[in-house]
This record gives sequence, structure tokens and C-alpha cells, in this order.
Amino acid sequence: MKPTQTQAWQKLLAHKASGVPRVRREDVARLDTFSVTLDGLRLITAFQNISEETVGLLLDLAREQGVESARAQMFSGAKINTTEKRAVLHTALRQQSDTPVCIDGENVIPEIRATQKRISSFVDAVRSGQWTGATGKRIRHIVNIGIGGSDLGPRLVAEALNGYGDRLQAHFVANVDAYELQNLLKTLDPAETLFVIVSKTFTTQETLLNAKLARQWAVAALGEPCVAKHFVAVSVNHAAVESFGISAENMFPMWDWVGGRYSVWSAVGLSVALLIGNAHFSAFLKGAAAMDAHFCAAPLAKNMPVLFALMGIWNRNFLGSSSLAILPYAERLRDLPRFLQQLEMESNGKSVTKDGQTLDYTTAPVIFGECGSVGQHSFHQCLHQGTDPVPADFIGVASDDQGQPTPHRALLANMAAQIGALAFGQTKAVTPQDIYPGSRPSNVLMLDRLDPYTLGQLLALYEHKTFVQGVIWDINSFDQPGVELGKRMAKELESAPASNDLIGRLYTDCQCVTSTVLPDSAVA
Repeated sequence: MKPTQTQAWQKLLAHKASGVPRVRREDVARLDTFSVTLDGLRLITAFQNISEETVGLLLDLAREQGVESARAQMFSGAKINTTEKRAVLHTALRQQSDTPVCIDGENVIPEIRATQKRISSFVDAVRSGQWTGATGKRIRHIVNIGIGGSDLGPRLVAEALNGYGDRLQAHFVANVDAYELQNLLKTLDPAETLFVIVSKTFTTQETLLNAKLARQWAVAALGEPCVAKHFVAVSVNHAAVESFGISAENMFPMWDWVGGRYSVWSAVGLSVALLIGNAHFSAFLKGAAAMDAHFCAAPLAKNMPVLFALMGIWNRNFLGSSSLAILPYAERLRDLPRFLQQLEMESNGKSVTKDGQTLDYTTAPVIFGECGSVGQHSFHQCLHQGTDPVPADFIGVASDDQGQPTPHRALLANMAAQIGALAFGQTKAVTPQDIYPGSRPSNVLMLDRLDPYTLGQLLALYEHKTFVQGVIWDINSFDQPGVELGKRMAKELESAPASNDLIGRLYTDCQCVTSTVLPDSAVA
């Protein structure tokens, strides 16, 4: 049912009306009361405007909305993506046992294991130098060409774990603007470059345009036969891949029961595995699997993804927050805000229930963010003194694995100070401009270290948080119909723009402007 029809929702409204709990600086015990730890990852919700009563009522809401049964359905292979009539089994990709997971009576684990074995063999061949380019040179550069989930997940993980790469460099191209690819190609030797083309259907416009440009560049330097040694694909469209010139043995499969934004655990993560090696990629999967096991087994009151999700429900639906700031205090996690924009906003940016009823409550907040301490010198002003309170997720790394203790202490001090300033504010001031209202909530996610295992935990945590919120909101978190309309319109405009249509005229006018070639002096 709609969550607004539950008893818990009504009780939460009354609870909020009686006065929102405010965090007190001297209440140090909150750090233990509102904290959950799993291996090397700790979630602290002590700086949320909550009491134990608040959490209890939120847990009642989760139970009334069937979070536990929905969780069981997802892991069992039930087709919970009701719009597309598909199962949702990204969790099976990182499952550590061979316990059967079935869709329509067919166990998918053997197929996953076979694909993982192929990936492992290919990664070893490239990294060892057994696989060489057309001229016999070793591959030194991997270029991942994809967009959306075929780019954001691998790009984030490769950046975060770049320190574990010792033989290859990974690069990522997504934008259809040719500048991104052409600017990269200027720095590469085609004889040492391997392109990984990632597109489930092998029809994604942006990806194919970039792939064709890359192919032209490689063929111009090395000849037509080089395609077989410098291009591999992650796709389901055998015919289109082979037509491009990539043989079947250099194509790795995707499955319709894995959504793009949940696919980095699959062959979509091939570029990551090539960068960091099989052992580290396996540790990445194990970290996610540990979070899966916790999510399935822990009681709701101690369940990290559930509690994480409920903080968002409280802020969004009861305290009226329309946005969420993602603030990683680790430069290697600089792509996390972009990754979460897709994960959360594409999953839960919906305005109808699973059975098509218009919602009378809000769903996904707008997500933005930046690394600390860089963001402190841009939008944090608005976080502290703006008219709209903005909840935040602070992500920190406890250990100094850069060998630079002084900057690391400064980084953690800045993070703690920002959390405190948002929570407690400053109400005694000489001028009104120096008043900070405080009571601005945040979550704190502390990683013991930033390694493949803990990164796997972190990303799986956000995945399950997104799922739990979708269940509570009674929406389908695994389709994305809102992505399709603009894509269809773009194809129609390219093929036959209508002059009597406002958008068609705009497109035509844009073409007229861009057809004008500026002189070099004007460009300079």
C-alpha cells in the first residue's frame, strides 16, 4: 500500500508535530546508541534529528511496508521489477557460495561462474603480457567506452582503487561530445591500447559513436585486422558486436536481470578487473557479499542498510528535505556523488506506485556533492546558513594510507568540524550574519581503510538503502522509463526535424549556428 495509509506513517506525523528531537553536544552516548558496524565500515546516525522513539516508529513503517518480505523476494529471483517483468539479481553476481539462485526454475549461478572464469582468464592474459596488441606490444592502456551504468560504476571504482593498479592505466569515455575521446586519444599509443565497449544492446547512440571514432583511430594507425586485438565488448547483441569486428570469444555477456546502475559487479567491471587484477576484484565482490549477508540476516533494528534508508525517509518525508549532499572526505571517492545520482535518482525518481497510482508524497531527493575539503569553499555556505536545511552523508577514511599524517589529520578534523557546525550551529553571535541555525542532519560513514573490500561494502550499502526506500515508497526502483522519452525525441529530431514544431525549430536553428566555422583567431 501507499506508506501514507499505514499506522506508522500517521504516528510519525504526530511524533514530528510534537517536536523534532535535536542533537545535544554533550550527549556523547549517542555515538554508541546510533551506530552500526560491519567489518571495516561504520554507519553513525547520531547527528540525525532523531530519538530512539523516532527510530522505533520508522522501523514500524518498514515492517508495515513489507521490507523483509520484499528483501526475500529480491534475493530469491522473484520478478520484482514488475514493469519489465524481470528479476533483480545483481546480488547473485557477488554471491560467494554456489547455492542455486533460480529464475523461472533455471539456476543462474553456473552461467555467472562461467563468465567470471572467462573474465579472470582474459584479465590474466592481458596483465601478464600474454595478450598483446596487433604489433606485439603489451597493452598498457584500457579505455572503457560506455555511458550511464556502463560508465559511472566502473569509473568510480577504478578511481577509488587506482592505487591497486600496478601494470595498466584505465580511462573512461562517456560523453557523445567528441572532445572527450579525441582529447584522450592524443595521449595514447594505439599499439598499446585496448578498448572495452560496454553496451547491453550495442545500440546506445553515445557509446557507438565513440566506439566508431575509436575504431577509425586504431585502424588508421594499425590496419583493419587490429580490431580483433584492440577491441572487446560487453553486450548481449552478438550480431551487432561481430558486425563491428569483435569476435564472439572477445565478447562478455550481460543479463536482463541486472540493471545498468547495479552492473559494476558483472562483466561491466571488466576495465576495473584489468586495472587492479583478479585478486583485488574478488575482494571487491566479497565486500559487497558481506553487506548482502548482513542485510539479509541482521534484525531491522541493527540492519545497516535499513537504518540508513530510514534516515532518508525521515528527512525527506517528514522533515521536508528536498536534496541530499554526498560529501566524501577522500579524493579517490570524488566520483561517488555522480554514481549515487544515477543509483538513487534513476531508481527512485518516480511519481507513481508500482500499480500506477499517482503519489501524494515525495520520493527521491536531488543528490549533489563534492569532495571535502573542496566543497567547504563552495556550496557549504548554503548548507550552514541557507534557507533550506540539506541533509548530508559524510564519508571518511580512518587510516592514512598515503603516508601523509599531517594532511590526513587536517582532512578528518575538517570533516568532524563540518558535521559539528551543521548539527550544533552558533546562535550567540555579534551580528545576524554570524548566526548558524544548526540542527542540520547528517550521516557519517567511516571506512577503516579504502580498499577493495570496504569499497564493495560501501557501494552495496547504498544499493540496499535505495531498494529499501523504494519498497517503503511503493515504487519500482529497477526501471527507468523517464530516461527513454528524451532518447526517442533525439532520434526523431536527427532523422526528420519538423519545422512547425517548437523543438524541431530549435534543433534546426542550433544546426545553423553550429555550421558556422569560426576563424582560428576567434577560437583562440
